[in-house]
Amino acid sequence: MGEEKIFLLNENPGQITLFSSLLQDIGPAEIAGSPEKAVAFAAKTDLNVLIADQSLAEASRLKEALTPKTSLLITGNDEPAAREIIKGWPADFFIDFVPVPVTDKDKERFLRAVKKAAEYSRLKYELEKLSSQKPSSERIKEVYSEIKEIKNFISDNVVKELERRIALQVRYLWFQRRKQKIEDILRKIYMANDVSSLLDMVSDIKELIQASGITFYIIDKNETLGKYLKPLVWDDAFLSQPEFSKYIALLDSPDFAAQVVRLREDINISNFASDKRLSKRYIEHLKQPLRSILCVPIMHEKEVIGVLEVYNKLHKGGVSKYGFTREDEQVLRGLSEHISLAMTKLNLIQYDALTGLLRPDPFFEKVIQKINSRSKRRQEIGSYAMVMGDVDWFKNYNDRHGHEAGNKLLRKLAAVLKTSIREDDLLCRYGGEEFLFFLTGVNSLEEACILTERIRKNIEEQYFENEESQPRSNLTMSFGVTLLPRKEGFFTSIDKYELKKVANEADMALAEAKGKRFAHPGPLTDEERDLFKNKVCAYQRDFQDRERKGAVIKPYREEFFEEKRKFERLYVSTLLLYGENGHYRVTKTINLSLGGVRIFSDTKLSLAKTIDLFLILENKATPFKGAVIYSQRAGEESSQYHTGIQFKEMAAKERKALENYLSSLPLKETADGRAGR
Repeated sequence: MGEEKIFLLNENPGQITLFSSLLQDIGPAEIAGSPEKAVAFAAKTDLNVLIADQSLAEASRLKEALTPKTSLLITGNDEPAAREIIKGWPADFFIDFVPVPVTDKDKERFLRAVKKAAEYSRLKYELEKLSSQKPSSERIKEVYSEIKEIKNFISDNVVKELERRIALQVRYLWFQRRKQKIEDILRKIYMANDVSSLLDMVSDIKELIQASGITFYIIDKNETLGKYLKPLVWDDAFLSQPEFSKYIALLDSPDFAAQVVRLREDINISNFASDKRLSKRYIEHLKQPLRSILCVPIMHEKEVIGVLEVYNKLHKGGVSKYGFTREDEQVLRGLSEHISLAMTKLNLIQYDALTGLLRPDPFFEKVIQKINSRSKRRQEIGSYAMVMGDVDWFKNYNDRHGHEAGNKLLRKLAAVLKTSIREDDLLCRYGGEEFLFFLTGVNSLEEACILTERIRKNIEEQYFENEESQPRSNLTMSFGVTLLPRKEGFFTSIDKYELKKVANEADMALAEAKGKRFAHPGPLTDEERDLFKNKVCAYQRDFQDRERKGAVIKPYREEFFEEKRKFERLYVSTLLLYGENGHYRVTKTINLSLGGVRIFSDTKLSLAKTIDLFLILENKATPFKGAVIYSQRAGEESSQYHTGIQFKEMAAKERKALENYLSSLPLKETADGRAGR
């Protein structure tokens, strides 16, 4: 590495000192504080690596003087801004971002990045040099023709020598093509910005090694099995959650991949006679009988985090009886090192490989961290909800369009769900087509249901490919909602076990939403049957709520909120103006209380939307703000909607005006039939 030419472009004296000391083991670096000096240096010599501060790394200032043979490392402390700078560079440049190192671990990461960048640059220079020397395929044909012509005039020994040299040239061309494929794979690995794009390169590795199949595992663990190998790709196929159980390998089992993890060593064999490591997985679930296998560990520092496995070496259209070569093993082991860096960057240990969402165990850990953090800051505890969501009729979708289409759907669905939650909320893929949400800052079951209803509608209104084949010609989700208990001591000793119990409550409510009728067994009416799926149900833990409402689990409807009004409602008709799309509309109230109002609206208003109101009280317009709680058609043939609005942010002056108005009204029947004002 001492021959590498490295240039440090930075204006910060402290960072220059830091980088210079770190680069001593690799080689001395030229230093300058302006892009112009970097450009001048690159013009005089073959520059391998340019390490530039992100404030000086704009492509417009550097790319005209640099070639793709120079690798670029951008340093700084604002990764999103650096990623935007990288987008401005041409795709054929090797570019990566490395934060300014602070800890020893950061410094090791920086040095690894520099070495990889220098290695990439050196390979590009060598490729250019060799390309200028390699003969064309036309020239090779000409040489073969010349050999035939002179065979009759020269000795067999001379002919053999010429043929040997031609064979070397042909092998050289093959080596160059393979080298180019390796570079293409490395580029894909380092450009991967999510798990799916990382997994897309496994087919390229299979083609490079010339294997009939490939499997890509990561190390996973759960309370039942402990640590085990979980294939994200099995024999070329991307797996969905329910399929994993058939292909996993326990780390202590007699199995090729498991042994690679235990011993941290490669396996490369083509003779399976009486080999106990040929486990049931390979015998029953590979597309072709196993004739040879090459298996290498994916290491992060000193720990195995995954395994790459290829099957049946191909040669001249068939399976080679000699198996994989030592060269194949070296190439696969080298690629595994690069994949390890990409896996670490994408944090595959915590995130689901298919959707990029949190996996269940890391999800529960983050929930505990969030609760403990808020408790230490003395914020309100207990204001949390757990929501379980499930795709409606997902099996129907998979059966019609195949698992790959189902996986594609789940990836898009995950993206929509991520945009549907708030910044402080958490989301994970709980299993298969199930998703688990943790909602913060919800002070009631009603509020949690409103937020969940918003998520449900986002999915209902989003278009998904092939959704026309679903039972309602639309792809939808159902949800179960529950609040975390507010009982004393719950949050001081919170753990995964308690959280999973809460998740089970949300799952029970989800089962109700899916139509399993936990709360109300018995014959169903057509109207009830139409409500199955694509809805929200709530689990009611509070005993008084259950006594009053008659069920542990209750479907979410607009009336759910009306039942819990704290204030007396009076059927009084007075003028009200409400803001919609920048204009005010005039209507009349249906009933009114200190807590809110029910009105007629010409359109269906968005749930949870805060709107401006002017209520005419004793011929005086009084301003209020309100949140839409429900909005439903007034009747089957009606063009109007009944809309319920809860008053928000009411000032003392407005509240007093409303109290005076209501107290001045004559005694009349209230909404629930009792006598009132």
